[in-house]
Amino acid sequence: MATFNSSEFLTTLIALGTAFVLGTAIGFERQFRQRTAGLRTNVLVALGAAAFADLGIRLYGFDGGTRIIAYVVSGVGFLGAGVIMKDGTNIRGLNTAATLWCSAAVGAFSGSGLVAEAVLLTSFVLAGNTFLRPLVNYINRSPIDETLTEAEYRVIVTCDPTDASDVRDLIAEELEKRSYPIREIEVVLEAEDHVELSATLIPTAVSAKELDAVAAHLEKNPLIRNATWTVSTSA
Repeated sequence: MATFNSSEFLTTLIALGTAFVLGTAIGFERQFRQRTAGLRTNVLVALGAAAFADLGIRLYGFDGGTRIIAYVVSGVGFLGAGVIMKDGTNIRGLNTAATLWCSAAVGAFSGSGLVAEAVLLTSFVLAGNTFLRPLVNYINRSPIDETLTEAEYRVIVTCDPTDASDVRDLIAEELEKRSYPIREIEVVLEAEDHVELSATLIPTAVSAKELDAVAAHLEKNPLIRNATWTVSTSA
């Protein structure tokens, strides 16, 4: 009790209360959409960042707070990496990780006594996760035009596990014959009775008819169960 200061305590209460309310607002939207990091996670990230920032300022002044916030930024980066998952050829959780990072920034603003800035950042985070969603859906539904975007093409083949090595050579031979350079051929799915190989092409001008012909020719080989190709925008 000898170190208790009512004025500083009130400042900390306001900082943590602000972080709690704003973290709840961000987390509610994430929980509503059933994301990996939901309500409690975003609240705790915001609270933790606010507590560390407030503690640094109280102990060492604003210079101390700045140093601690720098550690908070890197620490939340490791936390965000935990919600990023690889699902076949897709990466999931990037938006959730970015939201956690923003929740930490909201907490840092709150812990530094910049309440108005914390509210402003929260409004932008919520706007990014809600108002931009229709625009993202519209863009995703639009047909991919390789002349306007850098498209990534993959030739996907399914075969028996024992034939994977030979099939890998067949894919490379077929694509090289048609002058399509390959970035890599990797196993994207491995089961007891089959494996799925994916050949990623180096971004270049690609003819859909030619890739149809590649897939059709590969499917005629007795070692291959089925073959197809996909296109997506690269990161």
